[in-house]
Amino acid sequence: MTYNVLVLGAGMISKPLVRYLLDHPTFSVTMASRTVSKAEKIINGHNFGTAVAINISDNTLLERLVSESDLTVSLLPYIYHVKVAKLCIKYKKHLVTTSYVSNEMRSLDKKAKETGVILLNECGLDPGIDHMSAMRIIHEVENNDGKIISFRSTTGALPSYEANNNPFGYKFSWSPRGVLLASRNDAKWLENGKEIFTPGEQLFENYTLEDVPGIGSFENYPNRDSIPYKDIYGLKDSKTVYRGTFRITGWCETLRKIVALGWLNDKPVKGFKGKTFGDLTRFLVGAKETDNLTEKTAKFLNIDTYSTVIKRLEWLGLFSDMKLPENKDNPLDYLNILTFDKMHLDKRERDMIVMYHEFIAKYPSKKEYITSTLVSYGIPYGDSAISRTVALPAAIAVKMILHGLIDLSGVHIPVIPEIYNPILDDLREMGIKFKEKIEPL
Repeated sequence: MTYNVLVLGAGMISKPLVRYLLDHPTFSVTMASRTVSKAEKIINGHNFGTAVAINISDNTLLERLVSESDLTVSLLPYIYHVKVAKLCIKYKKHLVTTSYVSNEMRSLDKKAKETGVILLNECGLDPGIDHMSAMRIIHEVENNDGKIISFRSTTGALPSYEANNNPFGYKFSWSPRGVLLASRNDAKWLENGKEIFTPGEQLFENYTLEDVPGIGSFENYPNRDSIPYKDIYGLKDSKTVYRGTFRITGWCETLRKIVALGWLNDKPVKGFKGKTFGDLTRFLVGAKETDNLTEKTAKFLNIDTYSTVIKRLEWLGLFSDMKLPENKDNPLDYLNILTFDKMHLDKRERDMIVMYHEFIAKYPSKKEYITSTLVSYGIPYGDSAISRTVALPAAIAVKMILHGLIDLSGVHIPVIPEIYNPILDDLREMGIKFKEKIEPL
């Protein structure tokens, strides 16, 4: 029997998922994308692959494609997932996404259960592999009469060290806009029993330096709201629950100053009539035409003109005569285009995923400090590490659902053994594996 999988979106992480499915003889893939040439390139003439052009607002075509599939994978921007999920419920089709569960998605749980379909979300890297690898250790500790009293988990999508050749220490292997938008998120976490809140504009003031043994030292800043994971992971005894993001040192201070300048504003700047990146920076800091822009910006940010941050902003082009994109109208979108142009991952280069879990486990007669580390590299001229680690868990989940190995309905994330064990085992066979270490406390 051949199952037809509908894949919506042909972005930077879709290829490993599609190729994984096409390499299995029980699947055919219909890939629908706004830019059909991207889908055609990924399918690459495979006999069981079909590329279709679609505008997500074309409800008739979208509904037909969902109804003709056995399962839909939505790799669209997260705002469209609920629209797709409702169609999957209507036609009794399963859904897989790699995005966080929204409140609106969660509200579909009852209807999905009534129709017998699973809406499996957060089945990528972060969220995804982070859930699965953490839950495997949490359940193992609990099965041995222990309890987790502290949990910290941090992930970074970074250039590998040999590709770290720009002043920001970062390269975009996925949507720059997503990275920049995430830089505005509020953050909450639990530290020694105390709830800590950081507003988005102060996010990059709350970083620490952390050494990951055998890998390197990184900046670690909080990722969104960690507190719900106390319940999601069943960490009823844990006084610390923290989820963070790794960056190469220097990132946080620089991004904090970019926020302060107003370059992450996604609304048109009132009164601005300039034409270049330098013009906008000049407007944002209130500099006159006769002022030295570098000096005025440094004074505005209360830093020295020779500081590393100013050097990075200069390198990026924020003081330059480079023309602003004519088809955009706000600082965030201008910056999105500029950063991808200056900081994209070249096809010859490797990216690097670093995921680091830290647990303190308490047993009746002892305590242990447990670490679990994943380091995964991209393939030069091939798939990036980020695309593999996001796409392959979702692809494995598709296989398991359609082969009847996951017999669940409703809205789920991969935090139960029947989902995470086979996915982690398959990933290990593909070289995506964790190294665990246990030390007595």
